[in-house]
Amino acid sequence: MPAIEAKHLRKVYKVYQKSEGLWASVRGLARRQYKTVEAVREVSFKIETGEMVAFLGPNGAGKTTTLKLLSGLIVPTAGEAEVLGHIPWKREHGYRRRFSLVMGQKNQLWWDLPAQESFLLHKEIYRIEPEQFQRRKDELIDLLEVRKLISQPVRELSLGERMRMELIAALLHSPEVLLLDEPTIGLDVVSQRKVQEFLKFYQAEQKITVILTSHYMKDVEALCRRAVIINQGEIKHDGPLADIVERFSANKVISLEFAGTEVPADLSTYGNVFDVQPPKVKLAVPREKIPEVLASVLARYEVEDVGVHERPLEEVIAEFFTQPQEMTATA
Repeated sequence: MPAIEAKHLRKVYKVYQKSEGLWASVRGLARRQYKTVEAVREVSFKIETGEMVAFLGPNGAGKTTTLKLLSGLIVPTAGEAEVLGHIPWKREHGYRRRFSLVMGQKNQLWWDLPAQESFLLHKEIYRIEPEQFQRRKDELIDLLEVRKLISQPVRELSLGERMRMELIAALLHSPEVLLLDEPTIGLDVVSQRKVQEFLKFYQAEQKITVILTSHYMKDVEALCRRAVIINQGEIKHDGPLADIVERFSANKVISLEFAGTEVPADLSTYGNVFDVQPPKVKLAVPREKIPEVLASVLARYEVEDVGVHERPLEEVIAEFFTQPQEMTATA
């Protein structure tokens, strides 16, 4: 049985539409106008035990709503889901002790108290045995290198330090499923790397099931082999991360370095010319035309170095997210 399974999940919100002007506002007190927003639309997927899966999409795509459904924070309008054999929105005590949700923009630690005080509170909430609590706490503190910081008030910590404390709090009760919503948002490069390295090591050691949402493709590439892409509330891709570039990018990139100091002026006949740094240049060329273009360029010009590359994942994903809805629906 998969650790997580969603079947035709749907979540619809009624959003109040406030009219402009004083009289329109007064009329709105008696007759309110609403619009319907489909945050999640017929979403279905399975995640096996021990998988770490990226859940990708632009802002407003339905990622966080889906995680809230799986954690039981909200109830779906339609559809079904099971996590570890539990229906999340029943909010059974047995289920709450088996998963954890970390949201990069939300704080579960007491702001004015040292993190160690919040850890003690989590110990009581999850009824963790004292010996187990001490062992887990020490292990996580050492892995995340924060032993010197746990006695400082949370408000005095940097964003990266606070996120490491949040991860400790989320993992003290040894959850089997970890839902991560933008865990590295706003972090500097060093803090991002520390969080990435910890998550990669911890997931491999504990074999827990992880869903990760992130706008940082470096997180995704470092941690996940599979990606689910959601846009306009619907799943557009579910498969290996490596397949995304091939599926959603029609072009590859040819890197050329010419002899001399100049770049030929007529390269645009072969493809889209960009990143011109004479004598180096890059060309975006349709995949099927790569052999033909390479043969022609090498025959016409003196080339000192050449390479063929896939476009960066981050670039392909960003382009896909900005396509009109009718185009992404057929992707």
